[in-house]
Amino acid sequence: MTAATDRRWLALTVVAAAFFMGVLDSTSVFTALPSIADDLDFSAAGIQWVVTAYGVTVGGLMLFGGRLADLLGRRRVFMAAVTTFAAASLLCGLAWSAEVLVAARTLQGVGAAVLTPAGLSLLMTVFPEGTDRHRALGVWGGLGGVGATAGLLLGGVLTDGPGWSWIFFVNVPVCVLVLVLSPALLPESRDRDVPRRFDLAGAVTVTAALALFVYTMFDAAESGRPTARTAVLLAAAVALGALFVRIEARATAPLVPLRIFRSRTLVGGNLVVLVAGVAVDGMLVLVTIYAQQVLGFTALQFGLAVAVMTVASVGSVALSQHLVTKAGFGPVALGGTIALGVALLLLSGVSAGGTFAGDLLAGLLLFGVGMGGAFVASQIAALADVAPEESGLASGLEETSFTIGSTLGVAMLTAVAVARADDLTAGGTDPLEALTAGAQTGFLVAAGITALGALAAITLLWRRRTPEATTTAPQRTPSAA
Repeated sequence: MTAATDRRWLALTVVAAAFFMGVLDSTSVFTALPSIADDLDFSAAGIQWVVTAYGVTVGGLMLFGGRLADLLGRRRVFMAAVTTFAAASLLCGLAWSAEVLVAARTLQGVGAAVLTPAGLSLLMTVFPEGTDRHRALGVWGGLGGVGATAGLLLGGVLTDGPGWSWIFFVNVPVCVLVLVLSPALLPESRDRDVPRRFDLAGAVTVTAALALFVYTMFDAAESGRPTARTAVLLAAAVALGALFVRIEARATAPLVPLRIFRSRTLVGGNLVVLVAGVAVDGMLVLVTIYAQQVLGFTALQFGLAVAVMTVASVGSVALSQHLVTKAGFGPVALGGTIALGVALLLLSGVSAGGTFAGDLLAGLLLFGVGMGGAFVASQIAALADVAPEESGLASGLEETSFTIGSTLGVAMLTAVAVARADDLTAGGTDPLEALTAGAQTGFLVAAGITALGALAAITLLWRRRTPEATTTAPQRTPSAA
């Protein structure tokens, strides 16, 4: 391995560390919510804003952040976002009131929304097209799923140990190290062929549309059933989305050039990412309900339980990187989505008197395998045919697809599970049996949704092997960044 190659992998480590912190914070806070509510005197409704403020901000600004990196400089924007995330994390840990924590979580979401696509586009710059890029993107894609589940374990350990504030404090030294190393390891780059005119109307419209959509999903999940309010909010989000498309079609320097959607691999990769987002976050909600409310797991026990899925995912990521190069995007994405679907079918067999080994272990292990394959293949595909000057935009699109999928999964599957449980409880069914039946129904619906990801893999990603698979490795060795 040459010095230039070593430098690239060090750059990946730096960027991935910042991304991993953002992913961890999206889920680690769940296990800390009861403690936070007690310490800061949150109301039952208000405590949800600790999650919602972060999720809405990330979902709304991800696309904007990616394009900003293309135009203003990827390293510059990345470092500014990491600084914002670190400062907000410190403020979260020091929060002395509910209002301060919600405001700090909003600011933290701004940092995460921008550092994620900026960091991913930096990887596209550091790793030119080739086998090494596939490996780097595989690591990045795997971190998304691993971080989401690892966050639950970390949240349980820290909340039961030094306290919930440390969920946020642990981010600060990592971010400081990233900021120290970034100037030496990350190259500066931006789209120099496009004037720095900014599509303000498009940026405002798409940010409002995405933020409103994500908020609508959180609102629907909290209510448990679709309501008139949900319908109105969703209609408004769709209307803003339609307006955004109209603005982009007429703009001279659009935030999102619509021609980018002519790429079958970009569209297919984003669809599989979206479906995987629905499956992963929806499954985590359902397993949380079952494990903690039916089986009586503590937050720490639940975190340890889902750790088996994380371990399986890590192994799957390593294998999937190799398989994508040899077989192409489609077969790996198809295998990953099928594994997710079968795992969800296994989980639909949970029982009220069940155990971890008998009801959850096999499904979680297989889900981890599918998660690694689906994320690696779809992320590589979504960025494969993108011009270097639009890598930030494509990264923002891919991360936005996951955010939309995850919020859809939480809202949709929570609503399905709650509706089923409420109907059974109203009919006199034992509450634990009703909760179990609700989770079973949610798992079945999620399994059905994974079929859409399989369809996208077959129709949009099933093509020739990736270019580097047809050439010997020495001929495809990327030049030093």
